[in-house]
Amino acid sequence: MASVDRKTDLWTIPLVALNVSVRKRLALYLNPKCTTAADWRTVAEEMGFSYLEITNYEDFKSPTDQILKNWQAQNSDASVGKLLSILTKVERTDVVEELRPLIDEDVRKHIASMKKLEEAPVQVPVVDSCVPRTPERLGITLADDPDGAPELFDAFICYCQSDFTFVHEMIRELEQTEYKLKLCVFDRDVLPGACVWTITSELIERRCKRMVVVVSDDYLESDACDFQTKFALSLCPGARSKRLIPVIYKPMSKGFPSILRFLTVCDYTRPCTQSWFWVRLAKALSLP
Repeated sequence: MASVDRKTDLWTIPLVALNVSVRKRLALYLNPKCTTAADWRTVAEEMGFSYLEITNYEDFKSPTDQILKNWQAQNSDASVGKLLSILTKVERTDVVEELRPLIDEDVRKHIASMKKLEEAPVQVPVVDSCVPRTPERLGITLADDPDGAPELFDAFICYCQSDFTFVHEMIRELEQTEYKLKLCVFDRDVLPGACVWTITSELIERRCKRMVVVVSDDYLESDACDFQTKFALSLCPGARSKRLIPVIYKPMSKGFPSILRFLTVCDYTRPCTQSWFWVRLAKALSLP
């Protein structure tokens, strides 16, 4: 397992860099009430939560997971470095020492993902709208014409392989009905043989008006979905362009990803609103 450069300033790494497995391990240490060591309550106090807030968190299955989600959602300075500082301050160096290799690995992946975004060529809108000039961005989808304009889509579908059955249903409901939308489904539309990161960034930024994120438990474990989501969010800070649309189609046991908590969700799991689901999603994808 590759480790992060110890010169890296962990105070600049957002808490969102820590994946589900690290958060679960942290919860195993902090959730149990302990009389000899600081637990999640002490950590929550150091994070700035009030007594009433901490009391309410006791009703959650994993209070540690919940305070991490809310802390990073409510505080712009919530970082990996600050979390490690808090754990050290409350004398839980055992947790820091045990989880540091896993945290370093998550930080390394986060930095690598951010570098991929930074390496993408910065262009003005006039240049962005033209036909891609580099060979790796030509002829990347089935209907691409290398000598003409690139194939364009209404939405890029971000999904895990385990959720492909629902993606098929999405194709039927949005492409093969009166909506006539054009979806970019990676396994169906993208030609093999090119760099997956280059193709993905090209499709999300220049070829697709929006991105639909099929959120599930497996989505939380997918590096590809993590990259696609963060890349799309970087293109529309504050969701000003309504570029990214989260979709939930089945109950989740691991909790909704905090990075998407500020976006309105299209929820297929609620029987009372299920009949409106496809209409709402189609309307959102049809907007200019």
